[in-house]
Amino acid sequence: MQVNRKIILSKRTFVLFLIALLALSAFNVYFIVEKITNSTGGDAVAYDFAVTQNGKNYELKNMLTGSTTSMGSASSAINSALTNGNSVYLNSGTYTLTSDIMVSNKINAKIEGDGATIVGNGYKIIISGDNYTDSQYALVSGLTIINGTLRIENSFGTTVTNMVFENTTTGIELANTQSWSENTQISDCHFINATEGIAFRTPVGNDTGTATGSYDSSQIDRCFFNLRDNSVAVKVEPLAEFSDSQMQDDRIWSGQDGHTNQTGLLMDGSMYNSLLVGVVFESFTDAPNVMYAIDIGDSANTMPILDGGVSFLGNWTAKIHNPFGVWVSGISSAFQRQNVPVPVGINGQFDGNTTIQTLPLTIFSFTPEITVGGTFASGEMITVRIRLEFADNVLSNNVVKTFNDTGSLWLNDSDMLQLYPSQDVILGVVIDAQSNAASTSATVSVSGYGTSG
Repeated sequence: MQVNRKIILSKRTFVLFLIALLALSAFNVYFIVEKITNSTGGDAVAYDFAVTQNGKNYELKNMLTGSTTSMGSASSAINSALTNGNSVYLNSGTYTLTSDIMVSNKINAKIEGDGATIVGNGYKIIISGDNYTDSQYALVSGLTIINGTLRIENSFGTTVTNMVFENTTTGIELANTQSWSENTQISDCHFINATEGIAFRTPVGNDTGTATGSYDSSQIDRCFFNLRDNSVAVKVEPLAEFSDSQMQDDRIWSGQDGHTNQTGLLMDGSMYNSLLVGVVFESFTDAPNVMYAIDIGDSANTMPILDGGVSFLGNWTAKIHNPFGVWVSGISSAFQRQNVPVPVGINGQFDGNTTIQTLPLTIFSFTPEITVGGTFASGEMITVRIRLEFADNVLSNNVVKTFNDTGSLWLNDSDMLQLYPSQDVILGVVIDAQSNAASTSATVSVSGYGTSG
């Protein structure tokens, strides 16, 4: 008689079986990954291609198929990877360029490395689009570039991080030839002996409407610049707009290599509403010759806002060279206005106004002086009204002053208390005037001083 018996595993045996199964699975996964990384010389699993230096040749590996091609030049290998794929990983080694690297009309393109050095020989890595919509969200990271340039052209949202640019004419240049290049993020980069560290170029083609000067909403964070003679750390060319942007926690060293013609920030374009926060300009020379932390050129539009932590250390020809009198703005900066004309309405009606602003800053305080001149008719009376304009489109209470003859007066503390809110942001001071006569030869103007931020 045959007896069927069930094999019943104890709980302990079952647990040991599961542990062994999991260990075997982990070993298989490790083996697969290790095989891939060892065969490329680096961790390149997440990339379309990996390039490895092999003597004078360069091995290009397709990370999907595993196929490998040996190529005679680094430029050919990298360009092939970026033509046939979207991302390339450069393993540790030296990659000597014999032509430009082109990344054309790519979304989410990546060039990354760890310990890879690119000898540029004056050539460029060019990230470009026919339009900014065709070239977006590129990433360049982890490389040392010697005598080469990274060019970002008609591209949106490019990130450049953990890079070294050394002994180059230009480290990073941003250029607009077809549309614009905004939201560029440059962080944790070191520029050593670059004639230009970062350059925002004059747009080419803006006369036909195809390009603008906008490099808005960009950031330069935690970057370091070692300047030499006849060099500049950050350059904003005429018509270029490095606006609504930030330079934060950067440090610019001057005077360690020479002491002539070294500039931290060269302003020939616009940095409207851009912030400098925690930027340190440091000079090490005792004999500065044409050395400026900030140099404002004759075509400069607007200066950046100097926020907290901006420092000028050491000796300079001028900390801020401002021969053309561009307004230098900053947190708690002072300003004045002189003899600003105010329109005068007739027949007892206000007609038009004058608004004093400190854009892109807001007003902390302003003490105005009203001056009434010209000629009064018999019985004529001039009424001048002053109000504050707040950020939420609200106007303050009125302060009204009347004149029956020419003269000047300052608003006193009681007047200012009537104007100021309990808590709000002041965008402007609004002044208008009226005459009770049918016509008037009287004039009204306002002057004053204040602080902004």
